Amino acid sequence: MPELQDGLVRVPWNLIHLPPFSNVAIKALQLVANDNAPLRQLSELICADPAFSSEVLTIVNSPLYAPRNPITSTLQAISMLGLERVKGVAVTVGVRTYLGPSLRKPALRACWRHSLACSLIAEELAAIGLMDKSIAYTVGMMHDIGRIGLAVFQPEAYAAFLDGTQADSAEVLTRERELFEVDHCEAGARLAAHWGLPSEFVEIACRHHEHEEGRRLDLLAVIRFSCRMANVIGFSAVRPATPTNYKELVGELPPREGALFPGDSETLAIKVATKINSIEVV
Repeated sequence: MPELQDGLVRVPWNLIHLPPFSNVAIKALQLVANDNAPLRQLSELICADPAFSSEVLTIVNSPLYAPRNPITSTLQAISMLGLERVKGVAVTVGVRTYLGPSLRKPALRACWRHSLACSLIAEELAAIGLMDKSIAYTVGMMHDIGRIGLAVFQPEAYAAFLDGTQADSAEVLTRERELFEVDHCEAGARLAAHWGLPSEFVEIACRHHEHEEGRRLDLLAVIRFSCRMANVIGFSAVRPATPTNYKELVGELPPREGALFPGDSETLAIKVATKINSIEVV
């Protein structure tokens, strides 16, 4: 059990003791940061780890991407996806590798499924030109990595926190700081920096609950909406204090964006669950 003192769970932020993020995923993310990255070099990097390569092919052939014909080689998969989408796949496999067998724990599974749901919803919302769909997916997957980190670091305490918390995002962050000394935004930024992930992941993990002016507002707004929508359709890590009505939430969007979402929450929930289940091996 974690050490409690005045209600505070002392988080020993010596991150070297945390399970490492996949080295192949980190190298792949660093490589695709270069727009001129050679696809063959990226393919050779991924193929050097058979388990990683196998997961990439599983994801590429799943309903997440639904190719017309089965993809059988990593190079073929990368060529089909393009570099930006490879980021999303590398992040997905990297997080899965990081979680490993602990994904069977309810709290971690809830955090994982929430992040995946956010990715898929963000990708839908980005489709009309707010941003590149693959960027939205990748950021959706990584924005709550701090939540996963806290759940790995203090599994019993964080599971109890998730079960006993019903609050909006501001209150969740406050309670996390009260209990764990850090909230999941800071925890995510520390993890991403410790793992040597590209700086964009450090920033989005740290700042995804902030409201900003300018171009960055689009990205953050999409992520905030995707979190709320994931909660509404049943993929919540922390239960909201006052659940939002699905139609009211869709109604907050401009008509063009709102038209992307089906008329009922069950249809969207099934669509998202089908994609998550197709790549989730528990």
